[in-house]
Amino acid sequence: MGGGLDRTKLLAARYRAATDRPYLASALYSLSVVESSGVPTMGVDRHWRCYVSPAFVETTPVQELAAVWIHEVSHLLRDHHGRADRLPAADQRDRTRVNIAQDCEINDDLIDDRLPLPEGRMEPRLFGLDKGKLFEQYLPGIPPQELHLDCGSGAHGVPSPWESDGPGAPKVSTVEAESLRRATAEAIRAHERARGTVPAGWRRWAEQVLEPTVDWRRMLAGAVREAVAWAGGAVDYTYQRPSRRTAAIRGVVLPTLRRPLPRVAIVVDTSGSMGEDDLAAAMAEVTGVLREVGVRGNRVSVLACDADVRAVSRVTKAEQVELGGGGGTDMRVGIDRALQGGDRPNVIIVLTDGYTPWPEEPVTCRIIAALVGTQPPDPPGWVESVRIGEAAA
Repeated sequence: MGGGLDRTKLLAARYRAATDRPYLASALYSLSVVESSGVPTMGVDRHWRCYVSPAFVETTPVQELAAVWIHEVSHLLRDHHGRADRLPAADQRDRTRVNIAQDCEINDDLIDDRLPLPEGRMEPRLFGLDKGKLFEQYLPGIPPQELHLDCGSGAHGVPSPWESDGPGAPKVSTVEAESLRRATAEAIRAHERARGTVPAGWRRWAEQVLEPTVDWRRMLAGAVREAVAWAGGAVDYTYQRPSRRTAAIRGVVLPTLRRPLPRVAIVVDTSGSMGEDDLAAAMAEVTGVLREVGVRGNRVSVLACDADVRAVSRVTKAEQVELGGGGGTDMRVGIDRALQGGDRPNVIIVLTDGYTPWPEEPVTCRIIAALVGTQPPDPPGWVESVRIGEAAA
């Protein structure tokens, strides 16, 4: 070609990639092309600009260029630069290893999809690693490298020398990028329903985007901490300890402000539908969180309940809980019993699989439902819920 970028060939390759895999079309056509003699092959920055070497386009067949288009847009769809920003500082500095691990995450899926990637591609088997992992999982197994691999800041997150960010340079904003990821995931799901031909790697990615996996332990801990802090933030006046200002006012006793320690009741569903392992794991998490926020001992009561309250106890650790029961299910009984006790709780945590009736109206304290098992039914809208699912097993 004589040094200039053959845009006709390059764009024909993109057209082929978008035609063969239409669920990637919106993302592919969102990449803006920047000709660069500095980039070794093709690369992307975090603003969805695709830098292209004219020499690479000239010597690479269209079908391989189409595969490289998909490879590069995969870095951006999978938010590799955002994930790289969350790596430990030592890993972030070794951008070649990070880039190799990211290429392994992408290329094993593209190879399974029978895409003809150019020679020299990185894939897990070259390092004795299993395919189907995320780049964060591959990274520890990638040894230090002497070779130089650079897909740009859209991959490893560090701006490359050949990237440009001057006035007028086209950009895709962070918000637009998130919208593109979601639109692509929805297109993958629709394509799968219509034709059933989406590769497993893209299918898993789409599921994660549309239905992200949530760390239930973090959610549960956050909900419990917030509820306990909310209850502990209440203040009241008490005359049991007069205010220090009393001495300044003859004949008058002033009360002091008191910040009460919250009380927590844990209502445990011990009906026959509850799995013992799930229940034990969830119970351990709840008591662990309560200890972390300083609520323990006689501030925590546990009620084992199926269709009736079987046992009430005060505990300092999960192993002390006696889970009797095994009959029908009605958590209303346990909630009512907790509220009627002499030490009224500020927070009630209900460990249940959700197959229970709930009070018809909101009660006078905060309730958190820790839902155990697969696909538990939703509690009423006024009950805060955390879905533990199979992760507790």
